[in-house]
Amino acid sequence: MANLYTPQAIWGRELRHYRKEAGLTQGQLAQKIHFSESLISGVETGQLPASPEFAQACDENLGTGGALHRLLDWRKGQVFPSWFGEWREREQVATTLRTYQPLVIPGLLQTEAYARVLLFGDEATIEARLNRQAILVRDEPQPPIFRCVIDEGVLHRPIGGPEVMREQLEHLVSMVNSRLTVQVVPHGMHSGLMGGFVIATLDGGGDVLYAETAIRGITTSDLKEVAMAVECFEVIRTEALPLGMSIDLIKRTAEEKWT
Repeated sequence: MANLYTPQAIWGRELRHYRKEAGLTQGQLAQKIHFSESLISGVETGQLPASPEFAQACDENLGTGGALHRLLDWRKGQVFPSWFGEWREREQVATTLRTYQPLVIPGLLQTEAYARVLLFGDEATIEARLNRQAILVRDEPQPPIFRCVIDEGVLHRPIGGPEVMREQLEHLVSMVNSRLTVQVVPHGMHSGLMGGFVIATLDGGGDVLYAETAIRGITTSDLKEVAMAVECFEVIRTEALPLGMSIDLIKRTAEEKWT
C-alpha cells in the first residue's frame, strides 16, 4: 500500500477531490480522458504516478484551471526522465509486454549488480529500476505476460565482469515461467538490428510502443507505428531460437564464458 503522505499520494487525492466535485465516477472520467479506469484508480490511491499528459487531460475535463498539471512540479526532482514517465505508467498497468533488446538485458530482468554498472552506481536510479520489476511478481493484478527476445550478443557483452554476468544470466533463466519467456536470436544478420523496443498491451486491448533512440525513449500509440513494431517483433521472434534451446544457450554461455 502506498504511503499516504508521499507527494504522489497527495496528488492522487487531489485528483479524486476534483473528480468527485465534477460528479464523475472513475469509469466516466476514463471515457472522457481516454486513459484506463485502472490507471485512474492507481493514481488516486498513490500507487501509480501521473504523467503531464494525464494531468493535462484531467485538468481539461474537470475544469481545474490547470491546477493538477501545476501540482506535478514535485516530479521535477524525480529519478525518471520526464519522457520515461509516460511509458512507466503504461508499463505498470500492461496486461502483456513484448520486448526486443539487441544490446543489454531488459531493465525489468536486470539484477542489481548488472543495473549498477549500467547506471554508473547512481543509487536512486538503481532503486527506481529495481522497483519497476515488482510488476513481475505482484499478486494483484496478476503479472503481465512478458515475451522477451534478445540478441545473442547481449549474453557475451561484458557488463561488470564475469561474476556480474554469470549472476545475470542465471537470474534470466530463473525468471522464466508460463507467463515470462526469453528467446535468443543467434549471432548474424537478422531483422532486429535497428534498435530495441517494447510493446505494451493495455486492459481493453490497445497497444502502446516504447522505442529507444540515442538520446531518449519515445512512447507512442500511433496505430501505424505500433502496427509496424508488432510486425517487426513477430518477424524477429520467428528468427529466434525456441524457448528450450534459448535457455540451454543462456546456461551454456554462463558456464563456458562467465565461469
